[in-house]
Amino acid sequence: MANLRLGIIGTGGISRGHIERLSALNGVTITAICDIKPDHMQRTVDRFSILADARRFEDHKELLGAGITDGVVICTPHTTHFDQIMNSLSAGQHVLSEKPLVCTVKDAHQVLDAEKKSGKVLVLNYQRHYQPEFLYIRDAIASGKYGPVQFVQGLQGQEWLKNCANSWRHDPALSGGGQLNDSGSHMLAVLLFVTGLAVASVGAFIDNMTVPVDINSALSIKFVGGAQGNVSVVGNATRFHEDITIWCDRGIFFMRNGSLEVADEHGKLFKPAPEDLPAGSNPDVNFVNAILHNEPIGSPAIWGLRVIELTEAAWKSADTGAIATV
Repeated sequence: MANLRLGIIGTGGISRGHIERLSALNGVTITAICDIKPDHMQRTVDRFSILADARRFEDHKELLGAGITDGVVICTPHTTHFDQIMNSLSAGQHVLSEKPLVCTVKDAHQVLDAEKKSGKVLVLNYQRHYQPEFLYIRDAIASGKYGPVQFVQGLQGQEWLKNCANSWRHDPALSGGGQLNDSGSHMLAVLLFVTGLAVASVGAFIDNMTVPVDINSALSIKFVGGAQGNVSVVGNATRFHEDITIWCDRGIFFMRNGSLEVADEHGKLFKPAPEDLPAGSNPDVNFVNAILHNEPIGSPAIWGLRVIELTEAAWKSADTGAIATV
């Protein structure tokens, strides 16, 4: 394939990073854009001159049927992902989808089945799966050097309640849920990714804080094999903060706002912090390379299933007041 032709489905703010990264790659042309709001498309075209010749569509099915793309990038509200992914795979398109993959476990299984039958590339936009620090943690844990994971803690705080007010993210019909299903899904995905743990059960308390979707979430998790974990998602924080700690039998990994420190089995911190980090990348580059050069997919759709399994169980636990199994 000398030239990879891509379509952008959804031209809101989140699409702009994808357009910038993809347009910088050799052999890639954005041939089509789609949005139900023509003014969104116009603003995006005005921002990126490379889109001047891209055909415009208001219905993603029309884009898929036009025969001018080999793959699509889905940048739309969460609850629309399922139909758009399924229709795209059915149309023989490769797919890069924004997170979350879908909003129910049932839909996730259907997507995985459709992906397998299609033989097409499906990449989920979890950027942290390509971040050198998280790749280092994953590889170190997988090596067995630090022993089994005993306990995991994740804290994410941001001004999600305030910054998403009056947007589709507070509308369950479009968002499928609140911060836990939105930016919180990055936290859940990377914890499962680096530890390799599978969730057995979860107990959750959730506060919607007067809006229709979850804002503050407190999750206690039991993993298969006995490890434990806590995840806190704070949507009414006054600033962004993220803190991840992973305790293993013979060491600890600390990620504080993207900065990595590692302690050995005696509790001594490595100084300086690890410098032999793996090479990083991003989902856009991986998407293109997976199609053109058979590069392994760094953030496959299975993580979308694992995340919604945990998220759906947390919602059920908070609703019923009982521990929910996965």
